[in-house]
Amino acid sequence: MKIVIIGGGGHARVVADILRSMDGMEPLGFITSDLPPGSSGPMGLPVLGGDDAVGSIAHDGLVVAVGDNAIRERLFTRFAAQGETLVSAIHPSAVLAQDVVLGCGCMVCAGAIVNTGAEIGDNVILNTGSVTDHDCRIGDHSHVAPGAKLAGAVRIGVGVLVGLGAAVLPGVVMGERAVAGAGAVVLGDVVPGLTVVGVPARPKT
Repeated sequence: MKIVIIGGGGHARVVADILRSMDGMEPLGFITSDLPPGSSGPMGLPVLGGDDAVGSIAHDGLVVAVGDNAIRERLFTRFAAQGETLVSAIHPSAVLAQDVVLGCGCMVCAGAIVNTGAEIGDNVILNTGSVTDHDCRIGDHSHVAPGAKLAGAVRIGVGVLVGLGAAVLPGVVMGERAVAGAGAVVLGDVVPGLTVVGVPARPKT
């Protein structure tokens, strides 16, 4: 499959590397307005143009490789509405149980683990070395950052960020667009839109 990568930053480079490591996937280049069209982009792949260039490129699918949840959601929704095929990029070193349900357009990075019974929504990033344990539910457009750990039966709403190295204890519910800061240990439920930090995690002041 010939895949266009939406984005040109660090996460886009990670996704390009994942696609190159997958059988049958060929990254064509990057869609970004941050670099001039036709220039050499990250990983030596070309910059194909801005968002409006996608329709002029022969391709089989695309990945929205943007770390920011809100921007990634907006772009994913736009391209899905245009009928684009949103493909998932899954690093060969990631470990997914056989019964995991994975939505479309997800990015599962090197060393990520997703255990039995987990259900992952659309356009989710499970970043490098993250752990999603048994029976977790992760809503669309969320991001589990590098080294973050979700214990069993955690519930993550739409657009949630679980920060670098954070840990969420069993059965905890994080509401829509909540944030757990880097290194936070989340012992109890987090209401929608709230940012919690620290050990144990408390609302950010």
